[in-house]
Amino acid sequence: MKKPYVKKICDIAGFHVWYVNGYWIRKHFGREGKEFTNYGQNYKFKFIPKNEFWIDVEAGKRKEINYYINSMLLMEHLLEEGVSHKKAVKIASKMEKAERLKLKSVQKLEEEKQNQEKIIKRVHKRFLKKLSREIQVWIVRGDLVRSLFFVDFTQGGHDKVYDFIPKGEVWIDDDVYYKEIPFILIHELHERYLVMKDKTSKNMKEAYEKAHVKANELEYYCRHHPKEIGKILRREIKRNRVE
Repeated sequence: MKKPYVKKICDIAGFHVWYVNGYWIRKHFGREGKEFTNYGQNYKFKFIPKNEFWIDVEAGKRKEINYYINSMLLMEHLLEEGVSHKKAVKIASKMEKAERLKLKSVQKLEEEKQNQEKIIKRVHKRFLKKLSREIQVWIVRGDLVRSLFFVDFTQGGHDKVYDFIPKGEVWIDDDVYYKEIPFILIHELHERYLVMKDKTSKNMKEAYEKAHVKANELEYYCRHHPKEIGKILRREIKRNRVE
């Protein structure tokens, strides 16, 4: 098969499940493709055939594939039954959270969540010292973040949006392909800066949504102008002093 297909995983309930090259998709499928992260299906991404589920080959390294497949199957069922998209997302997220909590290792960490420092140490994987002049940039265990804090955590996040991220930190999911780390970091830093400086939004959700759109635009630009990445990354790092 030609790109973006990498390898077929299985057939289930009438759907073909594929590993795909997420990096290629985010580079070649325009702005819609840039939104493709760990997995996706047709209701959200029109470039995915209706009878297929796609899972980013990078995201498939961990034992999270069944969570993704079951979530997509449930979404298909709920939407076919006429459940609103917003409600279907909540139901699927609740189901995924419950499935993740069945793991004994996750149960143990969940019981210890009052010891925030200990949990954060487990989540932290690699400190990116060279990029941590104004704030701390960490590669984190994305599977643990999804299991313990937020099932929809993908690619990255920062302290101005997620209250579980310590002050002055930006997190990059360890599922992110190494060539994409600069793009994701630029996105998170730009978004964080805009949220910090926002004086007009009524609440954090509104501030985040506006900043996210702008960060997506900058990330998309960087993916298609790689020679400017260094300059833009230095600018965004400098802007992000801890406040």
